Amino acid sequence: MIFKRNLFLGFMAAITLLILSACSEDTVESQPANSDVMDHGEEMDHSSSGDVPSTLKTAENPKFPVGTTAVITEGHMSGMEGAEATIVGAYDTTAYIVSYEPTTGGKKIENHKWVIHEELIDSGDAPLAPGTEVKTTASHMKGMENATVHIDEAVQTTVYMIDYPSTTTGEEIKNHKWVTEDELASK
Repeated sequence: MIFKRNLFLGFMAAITLLILSACSEDTVESQPANSDVMDHGEEMDHSSSGDVPSTLKTAENPKFPVGTTAVITEGHMSGMEGAEATIVGAYDTTAYIVSYEPTTGGKKIENHKWVIHEELIDSGDAPLAPGTEVKTTASHMKGMENATVHIDEAVQTTVYMIDYPSTTTGEEIKNHKWVTEDELASK
């Protein structure tokens, strides 16, 4: 009798585990492809040292000059959209949307915004065509540095390094890299 009861309980535990694992896989697979916030926003290095590549050119006449404030209209991760940002740096460059396999393992990151041309290794002249694969020095995300990135899209733009308070946690984010000019609006 005890053996049958233990066998039944073991069987029920195994079924429960199968159901739970199937539910968690459905949740991950049902997320949209361009979901920095949902897929890997929590792995993003929100703040940085503020160091920029030595070849990066300061923007001469940015729409949002250093020291001004703007509203973030598109968030790459939780807590960005709607936050008031202070402009820390403005640079003219080519910004890329990229996909890559993290060097630390795990799920492929798709449609990550943004890696700039100056963060690519031996990349030649900008812009790179969609489909090009190149390594990056960017370390905005866990497992990004030295990863081979696939160029999904290239945009010639002004990119901004910003400080902002997270709208979800209140945490002060410093020297966040990067937002593009069309992701900011005047206050």
